Amino acid sequence: MSHTRSRRDHTVALWTAFAVTVLWSSSWVLIRFVLDDEDLEPLTFAGLRYGLAAAVVAGAVAVRSDRRAEVSSLGRRSIGRLAILGVVFYAVTQGAQFVAIDSQPAATTSFVLSLTPLVVALASARSLGETPGPSQIVGGVLVVAGALLFFAGDLGATTVGMIAALVGLAANVTGGLLGRQVNRRHTTSPLVVTAVSMSIGAGLLLATGLLIEGVPDLTARTVVIIAWLAVVNTALAFTMWNAALRHLSAVESAGINNTMLIQIAVLAWVFLGEFPGPVGLVGIVVVSAGVFLTQAQRS
Repeated sequence: MSHTRSRRDHTVALWTAFAVTVLWSSSWVLIRFVLDDEDLEPLTFAGLRYGLAAAVVAGAVAVRSDRRAEVSSLGRRSIGRLAILGVVFYAVTQGAQFVAIDSQPAATTSFVLSLTPLVVALASARSLGETPGPSQIVGGVLVVAGALLFFAGDLGATTVGMIAALVGLAANVTGGLLGRQVNRRHTTSPLVVTAVSMSIGAGLLLATGLLIEGVPDLTARTVVIIAWLAVVNTALAFTMWNAALRHLSAVESAGINNTMLIQIAVLAWVFLGEFPGPVGLVGIVVVSAGVFLTQAQRS
């Protein structure tokens, strides 16, 4: 009976994780809808989305006395680490990502940011003095080959978009490494880590957007999309993802997460008319396989 239940839980976790990646992939299309059709600039848009998401997560902390006590007990050093994480992982990463999506095809930006696991693997291996395994070497070769194929396809790139995407990639890698350092200490719960770091990062991002881009005139459609992105595609999706990870191996979660590159390309083709072309599609598949191999080796 327990074995049957375990298999059922595993199956549910697989489909839950895949549903989360679909939500995350759809975010790219919704972001482009707003940036293309509404009077809302990218930094302010990102600040509003993550600011509202931070409010939801902070609310989850506020209703639990043990988590409130945990926040109150944070020392200056812990708050400083969380502040740095918030600035890098939310303010810089998400701000750069929104600017990149606004400046070039969504699939192109997604392609650049999909290299995050590979760069993290290389950075981790170098800092730990580890020799790359055969799968990582093959995966790296596939990523390079896929990149050459992708940029030989029909989708274009802009200077601003690529600079923003590369800044987002660097910040995403740095934020991932910082996040591991913070969570490895096991002294602060993931919920509190998310609430504090996201609140600080989103607050800085929103303030920067309002200062540079001005106060936006939000339509009802924009408000609905921002609310959906914040509550469903961010707060709820991350909760579902963390629940699914309890029953999935690292390789399984990595493989499911890597489908986002293909999902975003398909969704951008269907809803935004951004067709990468046959060569670009092959490049996307090859890069997905390469990134997966690097993660499988590390796992």
